[in-house]
Amino acid sequence: MPSLHALPAFQDNYIWLLAGADGAAVVVDPGDAAPVLAAARQGLRPVAVLVTHHHADHVGGVDALLSEYPVPCYGPDDPRIPAVATRVGDGDRVAVPGLGVAFDVMAVPGHTRSHLAFHGAGHLFCGDTLFSLGCGRLFEGTPAQMLASLDRLAALPGDTQVCCTHEYTAANGRFARVAEPGNPALEARLADVQARRARGEPSLPSTLASERACNPFLRIDEPGVRATLSARLGHAPRDRVEAFAELRAWKDGFAG
Repeated sequence: MPSLHALPAFQDNYIWLLAGADGAAVVVDPGDAAPVLAAARQGLRPVAVLVTHHHADHVGGVDALLSEYPVPCYGPDDPRIPAVATRVGDGDRVAVPGLGVAFDVMAVPGHTRSHLAFHGAGHLFCGDTLFSLGCGRLFEGTPAQMLASLDRLAALPGDTQVCCTHEYTAANGRFARVAEPGNPALEARLADVQARRARGEPSLPSTLASERACNPFLRIDEPGVRATLSARLGHAPRDRVEAFAELRAWKDGFAG
């Protein structure tokens, strides 16, 4: 089985590497080339790059990395990502040379209009669409688009490793507690996060089973979440999209 590596970058980003026994590694969202090149000096060897979306903290290191390792690079069909040589889209399949792993490409608009996720080998590289205990802000998409994207991701197998790209879990958990008070699965997850961070470890990856049990953005149909939303709105949400839109707007202004 390939091994997973989370390389810290910037203030709270992770660059993900999925590596084989011989060090061959697929690199996901290298916003900075330096951590990847440092890992390469320790024996990991980039053989492909995956890009989920165009934001600089996800693509800023692609050019420098490809200049050192001219490997295949896959990403959205978006002119804002000029370094990506191979444009892929929903339903495509990316086979990584030298690693024996293939990824299914999923269009997950919402955070950005061209955002992709890559699912393969039991791992989900979801960029800024799904976070542990949260989801990305809606910079370009609509609530309906983001809800549909999250529904697609939530339907993947429960043991899928959720490899999102920011260390936001503890902060997201503070909001999740308010959005769905009294969720025992959430309290257990937050205790685990606190222990991991105290040891200097990432809170990630999570699993989709955990997210379905704890993440309010995947739980908008649950009575506890609906009750808090109804109290905020003064009426029951008219539909799932309104429920999600209110939850996301609430999170945007949350300072807890």
